[in-house]
Amino acid sequence: MNRRSLYFTGPRTVEVRQEPLPDPGPDEVLVETRVSAVSSGTETLLYRGEMPRTLAADETIDALEGDLSYPLKYGYAAVGDIVSAGAGVDEAWRDRTVFAFTPHESHFTASPADLVPLPERISAETAALLPTAETATGLVMDGRPRVGERVVVFGAGMIGLVTTRLLSQFPLDRLTVVEPATRRREMAGRLGADETLTPERAASIGGRGEPAGADLAYELSGQPATLDDAIDAVGYDGRIIVGSWYGRKRAETDLGGVFHRNRIDISSSQVSTLAPELRGRWTNERRLDVAWERLHGLDTDRLVTHRIPIRDAAEAYRVLDGGPENALQVLLTYEEPPCV
Repeated sequence: MNRRSLYFTGPRTVEVRQEPLPDPGPDEVLVETRVSAVSSGTETLLYRGEMPRTLAADETIDALEGDLSYPLKYGYAAVGDIVSAGAGVDEAWRDRTVFAFTPHESHFTASPADLVPLPERISAETAALLPTAETATGLVMDGRPRVGERVVVFGAGMIGLVTTRLLSQFPLDRLTVVEPATRRREMAGRLGADETLTPERAASIGGRGEPAGADLAYELSGQPATLDDAIDAVGYDGRIIVGSWYGRKRAETDLGGVFHRNRIDISSSQVSTLAPELRGRWTNERRLDVAWERLHGLDTDRLVTHRIPIRDAAEAYRVLDGGPENALQVLLTYEEPPCV
């Protein structure tokens, strides 16, 4: 019996390859995947060949070995059922539905320590959004929003939308989302944004309020040039959290104007690690527990716009490559039996 594994093999080229089905070791389980979520920002960079190829795939995820050069298996949001287990695995793991940070493939082996059992009331599709919820949780923690602040989110992809949902639960003065795609702006409004603007209208943000400007801005668009808009949006001593990964994309940033005189703070936020000031009390496990809680009540049916069988994975990436109006969350499904 074989498994199906997705490979990025070159710019705008992916293949689904048949590979021998692995046997679990004595302390491992074999998981049959139900669904895996495509990370539109990161994986579109890989698809387009815009990633730094010598960078390690992810030093915090054992399933992502090597660097980002082609060919590579990638992905980190799979949900499936344990179908067999090694002799050393506790019986309690058998037949459980689990989440794993692992590439897109129909079957995979893993140590139970690397798996997360699904909580009650969480569907497989919703569980596949766990990395998105965890990233959004980290972004909010790093931004430290305060009562009565004016906050702006640039970019309403999946990370931006879930971050908007979390921020909407804070007692802010105003939550603004800036996004060029009409469909995404509408979704941001449903998820709690007080207002949504096109990038062309975002210039008005910097002159609002007394004192002028937003207190906190998130750059989540994936476009380096948007950092200038974030700088213009915040006021004196404003905070900017950059959650975008730009890959090899470059753009000039205007640091010669208000950035310098207004003492604006720009910080990166990346989900693989916790901010140093939090590590005395927080762990990745604690943050992951919070992310599970934030998934409760998330409108998965509205956010998931495409469910594409793994055999048609190339179509999934063509859809994402076509532009932000085409899709929000794309899921790969594995309902068909593997080839034998």
